[in-house]
Amino acid sequence: MLDTCVIYPTVMREVLLGVAKTGAFEPLWSERILEEWARAARKIGPTGEAQARGEIALVRAAWPRAEVTWKPSLEARLYLPDAADIHVLAAAIAGSADAIVTLNAKDFPRHTLAEEGLERVDPDTLLRGIWERSPQEVAAVAEAVRQEAERLSGEAWEMRRLLKKARLPRLAKALTT
Repeated sequence: MLDTCVIYPTVMREVLLGVAKTGAFEPLWSERILEEWARAARKIGPTGEAQARGEIALVRAAWPRAEVTWKPSLEARLYLPDAADIHVLAAAIAGSADAIVTLNAKDFPRHTLAEEGLERVDPDTLLRGIWERSPQEVAAVAEAVRQEAERLSGEAWEMRRLLKKARLPRLAKALTT
């Protein structure tokens, strides 16, 4: 289950979904997670939300079975330190996920997730582990993301700098050593 905080920002999302396209893992999300992405994109300016909604349509088309739904009664029985994150846990349970991929460790306690048969993993750890099994595939995805970042920004991006900025330092080190 991909939490909103790993879907938005762009570079992290593009690396995660690029690696998912290789078959390394099956991404899951909910309508609410995608809606949070769209609302968060407002921060980048007046066109941010519209751009995000276009990207969301593409993501939905690429993974038509990734969007999870559940009955409200599921959320009612769950607890997390931040009640605003319970929907993520409910989606993970409903989608039979193995893990929640998030940067938000404090609001997804490992013991609480373990009670539901879930793990918490940060995106850097997930991607580094996949790189250890399939280095060429992950490197190719990262290179494609780097090239697209250069195209969109009009500036040169060194791989390590781009991935570190995207909060993927372990993957950056693995790809550049």
